[in-house]
Amino acid sequence: MNDDNPTVPKHVGIIMDGNRRWAVARGLQPWRGHGEGQETLHRTVRYMFQHGVKYLTVYAFSTENWKRSEEEVGYLMRHVSLAVKKYIDEFEKEGIRAVFLGARDNVPKSVLKAIDEAETRTAHNTRATLGICLNYGGQLELANATCRMMQSGVAPELVTPELLAQYLYAPELPPIDLVIRTGGEERLSNFMLWRAAYAELYFTDVFWPDFDDAAAQAALDEYAHRQRRFGS
Repeated sequence: MNDDNPTVPKHVGIIMDGNRRWAVARGLQPWRGHGEGQETLHRTVRYMFQHGVKYLTVYAFSTENWKRSEEEVGYLMRHVSLAVKKYIDEFEKEGIRAVFLGARDNVPKSVLKAIDEAETRTAHNTRATLGICLNYGGQLELANATCRMMQSGVAPELVTPELLAQYLYAPELPPIDLVIRTGGEERLSNFMLWRAAYAELYFTDVFWPDFDDAAAQAALDEYAHRQRRFGS
């Protein structure tokens, strides 16, 4: 919840689904939709931050996505690297911090170099934070957090939810208030399982490349009308 305005989510998570179906419907190779989706992400980042959202975390590449064809995976990785390089100057100028969440295993060195540079150059930005889940899985995040906590020597009797949260990827990111999933599917697909525990869920049939400002506003409007009880 946004302390400044409780009708605006402080942290929005987006499962960007429908790129491939969007491309196939237009007679294109399935992975061509990812390029169009990149432009949608850029537009959505600007819109969300202009409308009071402080944190936006998106599902860019899951641990399961490695099962896709080598050609598609290569295309996706190249687009991640190109997008980071394309927008880093803008993020730095506009005070947007970039944070990457996920395992570094198997990620190409060129991509790791690009994301490390992005995190370093934007580390002191405070206007808003963009979280990018890359080679990410919610279950793996929890397993890795548990492993790091055990390696640090924490006694079992001292383990609490609050303590475990300190070992997550980018532990400074707050809980998610609103999860948006495009493309017509209605599931979390291993996205931010810990932080989405009490999130409001919003599903739309709109494919991600077609998710425009009006679609973003519709999600924010729906959130504004929800009554959040947090189990009470």
